[in-house]
Amino acid sequence: MNTQPITSPSSAQQAAAQESGRRLRGFALFSVLAALMLTLLLEALDQTIVGTALPRIIGVLQGFDRYTWAVTAYTLASTTMIPIVGKLSDQFGRKWFLICGAIIFLLGSALAGTSQSMDQLIAFRALQGLGAGIGIALVFTVVGDIFSPAERPKWQGIFGVVYGFSNLVGPFLGGWLTDHGPLLGNLVTNATRWRWVFYINLPVGVIALAALLIYLPANLSARSQRYSGWSAVRRIDFPGAVLAAAATISLLLGLTWGGDQTYAWNSPQIIGTLVAAGILYVLFVVVERFVVEPILPLDLFRNQVFAAAALLSLLQLMVLVGLVIYLPFFLQGVLGVTATYAGAVITPLTVSTVVGAALAGIAVTRFKRYQLVTIVGALIMTAGVFLLTRMTISTSLLEAAIFMVIAGIGLGTFFSVLTVAAQNALPRTQLGVGTGAVRYLGQLGAVLGVAIVGTVVNQSLSSDIASRLPANAVKQLTPAGVKFATDPQALVNSTYRDTVVHTAQGFAVRNAVARVPAGPQHDQIAAGVAAQVMQQVQHLLNQVFEALRLSFAVAIQHGFITVLIFCGAAILVAFFLKDVPMVQATREGNEETGVEKGQEEQGEDVNVTP
Repeated sequence: MNTQPITSPSSAQQAAAQESGRRLRGFALFSVLAALMLTLLLEALDQTIVGTALPRIIGVLQGFDRYTWAVTAYTLASTTMIPIVGKLSDQFGRKWFLICGAIIFLLGSALAGTSQSMDQLIAFRALQGLGAGIGIALVFTVVGDIFSPAERPKWQGIFGVVYGFSNLVGPFLGGWLTDHGPLLGNLVTNATRWRWVFYINLPVGVIALAALLIYLPANLSARSQRYSGWSAVRRIDFPGAVLAAAATISLLLGLTWGGDQTYAWNSPQIIGTLVAAGILYVLFVVVERFVVEPILPLDLFRNQVFAAAALLSLLQLMVLVGLVIYLPFFLQGVLGVTATYAGAVITPLTVSTVVGAALAGIAVTRFKRYQLVTIVGALIMTAGVFLLTRMTISTSLLEAAIFMVIAGIGLGTFFSVLTVAAQNALPRTQLGVGTGAVRYLGQLGAVLGVAIVGTVVNQSLSSDIASRLPANAVKQLTPAGVKFATDPQALVNSTYRDTVVHTAQGFAVRNAVARVPAGPQHDQIAAGVAAQVMQQVQHLLNQVFEALRLSFAVAIQHGFITVLIFCGAAILVAFFLKDVPMVQATREGNEETGVEKGQEEQGEDVNVTP
């Protein structure tokens, strides 16, 4: 096996590799782009599709205390894969990694649909995430390979719209499938229609997989230096990948467990976990300084445009996930709409995000500048999120829709700007790792967003509900009964709510009837006492449920205030997204690789014409 580096390929060799993508035309180009869009759509969709389905899933599988992990496991697994596969694709090519990622994702989808417990669901969601991480990293990289820097704004904008649309249509599709997914005998019953949230990936994913196998060129990327065999494997930054994953997990565990009913923020477990996360991140930075080809080259962040784009990607996903996870819970738990209607009401956020992305793409393509578009988008996003923080139990659905439209337009601008800004600021030899780094930080933002906002919501709910409960609630329902009745499932799951009522009434009736003295009219008196007690318990539980609804509204409001802080940070960072004219980006890319430069000297057209 050859383990020697293959150095200094000729300009003609690099051009040949690059032209394998450039020659995609007609039906082949259409097939590749369609397959890439479908791949991205499904893998981004699964970041949010479970949001509106979770209440129903929890009703069947139980485990409300772990419900955020159904989302976190997916984003955490995908986050760990993105930077690794970015480097691997630079060395070994994109095609087969992309195909393997699609297969892993489809396998995880099939298994997640068969889950019989929350722990199984979390494990299979993690498997989905591993495959999705490969796809999310490489789809945007392949688009950068196929198109020239001057054309990337349009096409990356289109794929950014697909990504944003997928994230935002997820709650609607998840709600619709949860309520109306077709029955499949014992496999999918009326109570488990939510399984279609995962099964829907299979037919669409197989079509995309077939198109990639047939039409995607195997040699899209060109490097100034290639290694083969074990020499190439040894250059992969496995220590950095392990440290990044361990640090992310430690940070997430600290933020998720901190302050809940298991651990206080000042407990040794939480302090130790957060300190470990800090140490691991420091070690990660140290390792990245010394390895030959780091998965996250620190010198990338010396480029101001790339650094700003990467940080904005992190903040954008923190905002997006914070909204799409808790908006359905607000609509269902506070305003009382069904899962399907909750998804439908989020449609304005979806549509406005697409509109915002399209407008931003047009603006960047025409004026070939990023900064002003990004700043305006951040301001609009912040205004929309501020309005969402003002929602209460009396907010109308129309008002909520208007607020979401404003936030969505601002969010959409980021989908068209960030990836193309980062790619055009870097030489082609760093296209894979640079794109992977931006997507990595974006996925890390999704993990952090769920953890931070979830922690704020849980803490707020725990503290607020205690002050709203009726004075006699603990005495009549017992502490365990109050805990059972104040689980948010009581607001979003009618089956769970009925179980709470029946359990509490049964407990109270048994205690009351046991105190009825024996005698000839015992049964008659006991029946009267039972009816009276059941009525009293129902009245008390109605008060408890209303207190829970009020506290849930306050808790989610506090969560949205946290999201607003993320928006403020995005405004500040947007001012550092220095404009890089497209002509300059194209010239710098040519000088680095020699591909376009050699072609320009021969008078060749490097643009892709669909």
